[in-house]
Amino acid sequence: MRVILMTGKGGVGKTSVAAATGLRCAELGYRTLVLSTDPAHSLADSFDMEMGHEPQQIRPYLWGAELDALMELEGNWGSVKRYITQVLQARGLEGVQAEELAILPGMDEIFGLVRMKRHYDEGDFDVLIIDSAPTGTALRLLSLPEVGGWYMRRFYKPFQNISVALRPLVEPLFKPIAGFSLPDKEVMDAPYEFYEQIEALEKVLTDNSKTSVRLIANPEKMVIKESLRAHAYLSLYNVSTDLVVANRIIPDEVEDQFFQKWKENQKQYRQEIHDNFHPLPVKEVPLFSQEMCGMEALERLKDTLYKDEDPAQVYYQENTIRVVQEQNQYSLELYLPGIPKNQIQLSKNSDELNIRIGNHRRNLVLPQALAALQPAGAKMEEDYLKIRFAEVVKA
Repeated sequence: MRVILMTGKGGVGKTSVAAATGLRCAELGYRTLVLSTDPAHSLADSFDMEMGHEPQQIRPYLWGAELDALMELEGNWGSVKRYITQVLQARGLEGVQAEELAILPGMDEIFGLVRMKRHYDEGDFDVLIIDSAPTGTALRLLSLPEVGGWYMRRFYKPFQNISVALRPLVEPLFKPIAGFSLPDKEVMDAPYEFYEQIEALEKVLTDNSKTSVRLIANPEKMVIKESLRAHAYLSLYNVSTDLVVANRIIPDEVEDQFFQKWKENQKQYRQEIHDNFHPLPVKEVPLFSQEMCGMEALERLKDTLYKDEDPAQVYYQENTIRVVQEQNQYSLELYLPGIPKNQIQLSKNSDELNIRIGNHRRNLVLPQALAALQPAGAKMEEDYLKIRFAEVVKA
């Protein structure tokens, strides 16, 4: 299955691009699902038709769906939800309040990943197009396998084993005092089983022959800055970007003086997009005279974007992480475009290299050849952070 994730700053037109891409893939005979994981869905508005949690056929070879976090919660996390509700009710909350609070913050992002994994395993579609949340939320979604794995390996699994072993001994004393039972094995197993699904999906997300991110940007300063940061953070998580779409460019035929300054600014920012994202390919899309709503508008966008091309192709294969050996010395090279070296913090703990850029952190499990070595210097060169490793010198 080909997986394409559309992301960008809120309001740049990623839903329209996702829908138009789905139209073209279906036109070429690919069984295509366009899935919205954005909590503020607009995919149904884009297609101008009703849409629900389960895939609904839009036209031959094309389906659409909008993720319902509540339904996904019940199907994947039902036992945990019921237990949290029981605990909250024991603390005095009424039924409806307890039900609502049992949905933990960020669960919709997690269920977006689980839904992707389910469709990937079922194999009912040839192309899965994800209309994801705005950039910041999407990046948290993509980092979940990495961050979740760190907590699960170090904290949850040991705690789970202890909890299951002690429950028969502690339960008779605990329930009369607390008013609710300790979590049983089904409740304790659910989060780890959930994590295992997400961990398996990481292999798909980081396979740049199957999965690509496409960044949607407008020729505006703030949007470009956020898109560049997103590109770097995606590289940090070893997720490949294969295309940038510069959207809503004012056409040359618009000669009204009111738009003159806008056109001058856009000319500068369009060049910045091409320069700063090089060697990624960039597609430019004009600002249309009508909103992108309904099939007629999406057909026009589809033709502008792809013409006779196959959008399921991989437009560019990034190599975001590589290990290089030179004269018995190793270096780890990370593709981090546009990130100054002084914004990067490195530390090593056992066989993990901790990399922090701003609010984003990755715990990278090192190859065996590097695990016994220590970082001995780093430099930025041609958008790659090159970290040199050396043997530990004993006193």
